[in-house]
Amino acid sequence: MPATLPAWPPALTPEQQAELLLEASAYALAHGFTLLPVHPPSGPPPAPTHAIAAPLSLFPTPFPRSEYERARSLQTAYNALYARVALDQEFIDRVIGSVAKVDTFQGELWTRWKGVRAELPQPVQLGIFRSDYLLHASESSFEIKQVEFNTIAASFGALSQKAGEMHRFLAQTTGAFYGAAPELADATAYPDNHSLEELAAGLAQGWKVYGNKDAVVLVVVQEGERNVFDQRGLQYELLSKHGVRSVRYTFAELGRLAQVDPSSKHLLIPNPLTPNAPPSEIAVVYYRAAYTPTDYTSSKEWDTRVLLERSLAIKCPTMALQLAGAKKVQQELALPGVLEDFLLGSSRPDVGLGAGAGSLTQEDVDAVRATWTGLWPMDDSEEGLEAQRLAETHPERFVLKPQREGGGNNIYRTDIPPYLAKLAAEPSNPGDPPKREGYILMELIEPPQGVHNWLVRGGEGKPRLADVVSELGVYGVSLFGGKDAKSIVNRSAGTLLRTKGRESDEGGVAIGISSIDSPLLVN
Repeated sequence: MPATLPAWPPALTPEQQAELLLEASAYALAHGFTLLPVHPPSGPPPAPTHAIAAPLSLFPTPFPRSEYERARSLQTAYNALYARVALDQEFIDRVIGSVAKVDTFQGELWTRWKGVRAELPQPVQLGIFRSDYLLHASESSFEIKQVEFNTIAASFGALSQKAGEMHRFLAQTTGAFYGAAPELADATAYPDNHSLEELAAGLAQGWKVYGNKDAVVLVVVQEGERNVFDQRGLQYELLSKHGVRSVRYTFAELGRLAQVDPSSKHLLIPNPLTPNAPPSEIAVVYYRAAYTPTDYTSSKEWDTRVLLERSLAIKCPTMALQLAGAKKVQQELALPGVLEDFLLGSSRPDVGLGAGAGSLTQEDVDAVRATWTGLWPMDDSEEGLEAQRLAETHPERFVLKPQREGGGNNIYRTDIPPYLAKLAAEPSNPGDPPKREGYILMELIEPPQGVHNWLVRGGEGKPRLADVVSELGVYGVSLFGGKDAKSIVNRSAGTLLRTKGRESDEGGVAIGISSIDSPLLVN
């Protein structure tokens, strides 16, 4: 764990920077490292008839090699942890049941799942995960600390692989000035990253376990999605490398088209363009939507979600696995003994680590726990009361997190006390718990200071030099829950680096705050 990172980025003349920008932008457009352009709120969503380069960095960003490898090595233990959480109905009921009283979205998801879980015909679950980390800087070293664990719609696997390939290309073609820093001349500093291939292979493994070579993968997408090329990259890889066809539909479209055969429980979707052809049987439902309340504009979308859940198709994720990714679960796992029970408990099911839990040790548990920063509930327990005291007296040390995915939902530092006061002032029904119980308090991670890079906002073609913070995501694939050993998969599946200006607490590639980057490994 190095105590310092190299001075960054290398100096460029204006002519060198213009050449580097030209090469990066051309490479991005030529290789599908792209997004749809922003569309006006009043206009229709753009069709994929033209594109802009995705937000990118002109240089890869230095990252400690030891911490990069440590993050990757932990992924199978994290996969096992969240697979076992998803299989533990009693734990989910206890943890989410408390949140459900004050969080209507989590409450609806949990209630709907409880209503159908006894009759679900498909025991196999597929997880495409991403564990996100920031580097935490202490006086003498850097170490990874986990931000969150994503169990639904873990995006940018395709674009992440392309970002690393772009930086390798730039090093090869602009070497006269791109090699101005010795770190850039080290071929081993550019890690192999096959996230596109690995994630597509995970979907193909789910399709294979389903067992019908004529079935297809369903990608559930949001209306007006700009990140279509990342999604379609996986679809193209599925077809070209695995011979697996896929279809794309929104919730609204599925509400009109999706059918479940009452006897076989097959999920069937007719193609409205070929009404006389047999409907497609779905092997895997892959959600790139359904993680935010805005995806459920009415009860119809919830009914559609339940319809898909009750089918024989393998879900990625199931409603249970989506619930397992809640921030409240992250906080509960940090309590003494809970992590140990999930990873070392003798009664826990095999999820790809050998017979039972025999291949995990206390050393593995300690390694996972070492990636966590302070986590507290916001209830009336002893820990919760301490959290409230800390949030009021030292808010600059913390972030307040709701049970949401997708970014843009957290409350930071000195905004926390007035926000808690606002929650307390909101009307509630007699007997309801305080609304703060829908949140957790997390100790802030302090990234290294003084790292800069040239960031290019998508479509602008104008780099800006920023003091940056980089977040490393490690993908994982987990197939579990079946009785057949062939239906068990647990592996790491590549990485993602997102880099943003330090001035922004929140991320977001599509909205232009973060750039898709790649790590330059330094010793």
